[in-house]
This record gives sequence, C-alpha cells and structure tokens, in this order.
Amino acid sequence: MKKLILGMAAMALMFTSCNDDQSENVDEIAQENVDMSDFYVYTDFTANDEFKAAEGKKNCYSMQHLNHMLNKDEKLYKKMYDIEHNTRSILAKSSNGQKGKPGSGGGGPTPPVSDNLGVISIPVVITVVYSNSQENISDAQINSQLAVLNNDFRATNGDRSNIPSEFAGLAADSEIQFTLAGVRRYSNSTTQWGTNDAVKSQYPPVTPSSTLNIWVCNIGGGILGYAQFPGGPSSTDGVVIGPNYFGSTGYVSAPFNKGRTATHEVGHYLNLRHIWGDGRCQQDDFVADTPSSDAPNYGCPSYPTVNCRSTDMTMNYMDYTNDACMYMFSNGQKERLRTIFMSGGPRQAMAN
Repeated sequence: MKKLILGMAAMALMFTSCNDDQSENVDEIAQENVDMSDFYVYTDFTANDEFKAAEGKKNCYSMQHLNHMLNKDEKLYKKMYDIEHNTRSILAKSSNGQKGKPGSGGGGPTPPVSDNLGVISIPVVITVVYSNSQENISDAQINSQLAVLNNDFRATNGDRSNIPSEFAGLAADSEIQFTLAGVRRYSNSTTQWGTNDAVKSQYPPVTPSSTLNIWVCNIGGGILGYAQFPGGPSSTDGVVIGPNYFGSTGYVSAPFNKGRTATHEVGHYLNLRHIWGDGRCQQDDFVADTPSSDAPNYGCPSYPTVNCRSTDMTMNYMDYTNDACMYMFSNGQKERLRTIFMSGGPRQAMAN
C-alpha cells in the first residue's frame, strides 16, 4: 500500500510538471510568433506636409516630433522596439498564436483574453498657457473637451451612427475614460511655442507616470497638436494642442471645432499610429482591422474612398479628416492600446 501511494504521488508530480511545462511552452510559442520584421519608427517629413498645413488642412506633428526625439535620444528606438514587442507578444497569446496582420495578434473583435483591467480611468491635468484672453480658454471649453474624449473613447458619441455598414461592426468601446484632475493657468508673452517641447520645459508635467498631461497653447505653423508616444522621457510626456482646436465650444476654429484633435493626439499617446501608417500601401499601422491606405484623407471624403485595393476607414479618429467626419476607433486599435496598461506596458501605472 505504501508503495502504491508513493507511486501515485510520483505520477501526480509528473502530471503537474507536465502541465507547468505546457504553460511555459504556450508562452514560448507566443514569444516565437512575435514578428518584428515590419517594425518602424522613423517616418518621412516632406514639404507637402507644410503645404497642407498652410492650406488649413489637418496637420498633426506627432510623427515629426518622434523623429526629433529619436535623433536626440539614441536609446529611444530600443525602448519603443521593446514596447512593440511586448504588445505583439500579448496579442499573439490572445490569438492562440495565429498571427494575422504583423503586430496585430489577429485584430479580432474582443480584447486580449488576459485583459482583466475593466474600464481604465485616466486623470488629466490641463495646463493652459496664454498670451491673450482668447487663448485663456474657459472652464466650459475644457469641460467640453473632456466630454468629447469620454464619448469618443467609450463609443457613446452621437455621430457614430454615420459609420458605414462595412465598418460599423468594428467600432469599439476602448473602455478608457478620462477625469479632470486639475487645471493650471499661466500668462506668458510667448505667442508661438513650436514643437520642441519648450512649453513642457517651462511648465513641467504633473506626475506623468499616472496622469495624462495636456498643454493648451498656440503651437504655430498651422499645427493642431502633437503627442509623445509611450517610451519617451517622463519630463515631456503628454499632449500639446492649440487652444482653438481644443474642445467643442468657446474659442474653437472650424472645421476642427468638435474636440477630435485631442481624441487623435491621445490616440498617439496611447500608442496608436496614423491609419495610413505614415507611408504608402506597404507601410502599416500595426492594426489588423484597419485597411491599408497610401496617404492621409482630408476634409470629408465620400464613401467609399478606395486605396491599396481596399476601402479606406476615413472615419477613423487616426486619419486626417475634419472633426465632423471622424467617428470611431476599431476593435484592433482597442486591443493595441490596452496592451500598454498590462504587465510590462509603459502605462501600466495608470491602470492601478
């Protein structure tokens, strides 16, 4: 009997060890399925971008700002590579090793299976830097922007009914919401702050590891805003937006008067790329369910707008269309942005 008991215990131990090995193998398989061959960070900046800004077309400076940051910090590329690798590893596990589009983990309709974070509430500190009374935007204008962010990221925006049926099933509630944690106001004689983070240096961010900082100031050059991607230095982490492109009431300028500049830039802050991948049809935004495109779309494009043998998702917040003509994030974008709050993610502290 004693020998029988010992034998059964040994078999149980072997079974447990096998299960542990299988769990480890699943993780190893997921790691092996991480394809980084298409990863990029640098993008081209052409004179055409400047012309578009001069014409009053939407102009986000986030990718050009990223190029500048990469040139300043030789370690930033490796940091962003590691962040992307972690994102792809998480998504590969959630899709049981089925790769789909590179970097996407399959881009299915549900968040990663290991995502038990629920709704993530991000505190926001707004820093208003003004050289005249118009730029000293009202509390009502600030509150209107928080309302837009919450409606857009939670998919409760009224205009989502305009999404064409081809993409309606892909529209996602990202389960991210925003709460106003404070407003700082500073009068300054500087009339244009540019894109070199001068405004952040003069008015440093508040607890950037756990707080989204947004600076509202006149950037100049026709630039609506720019954001810092995850991985950059904490001393400059956050988003900068022009006062007349912030919110949906008060001192706002059509056609960028519905608060979607902030939605777009916060998307970058949460690691989303432009919908066209900042390149031609071969460049990717690392999301499976956003069709390839060869360039940004402007204004209010007609549907369908076809590029790269597929219909552009022109109504996505990460394109360059007018505020009134963008209505959605996709399920794949939701999957991607939520990985940065998970274990090993660069914004994990915000989910705690």
